[in-house]
Amino acid sequence: MTTRRFAVVERAADPGTLHAFEPPIEPTPTIVVAEVTAPALVLGSTQSAGDADPDRAARDGYDIVRRRSGGGAVWLAPGAQLWVDVWVPAGDRLWDDDVSRAAVPVGQAWRAALESLGLGVGLWVHEGGVVARPWSDLVCFAGVGPGEVLDDTGRKWVGISQRRTRSWIRLQTMAHRVWDPAAAASALGHAADEALANAVAAIGDADPVPGLLAALG
Repeated sequence: MTTRRFAVVERAADPGTLHAFEPPIEPTPTIVVAEVTAPALVLGSTQSAGDADPDRAARDGYDIVRRRSGGGAVWLAPGAQLWVDVWVPAGDRLWDDDVSRAAVPVGQAWRAALESLGLGVGLWVHEGGVVARPWSDLVCFAGVGPGEVLDDTGRKWVGISQRRTRSWIRLQTMAHRVWDPAAAASALGHAADEALANAVAAIGDADPVPGLLAALG
């Protein structure tokens, strides 16, 4: 299935499998809509392993996964988030050697898709560098990075991270459908905090993927 210039792939797997860096077989701009089949706490590439508790994970039945892109931890569970990867091959018009600039068009497409569904008020795309906030070293959605979508209250709606080689940029994007700060705090071994609880916004059951594809096409 294709939409304009992007190939579209749907994948369903556990978070560790979905995070593995596996470029598309064909050198074509590709969007992967990922469905999580098991819960996991995903740590950023440079995050301390001490932020996760293997004993708690075994007891509560979730995996601990480390992704290869930076940032804080992300809590994943089946049906709780909308995860879309954007794979951009070298030479494509969306390729940019600047890490910050490369994320902005993807964030703009997300904003257009959310607005087309009547979701969010005053959504905007962050075009600068990484902005640290309380909890951002620990929880990914508490901070702000290039291309990410926020509203006028400062809540982050869409998170973006990326990994790149000479051949591909992989922009991993995610919006929480259901945000459970208690589950995230428990997995991280911290008590729920207002700053953590208000770090993200839920988008409900609306599906912005068609609008996202159209905006990127």
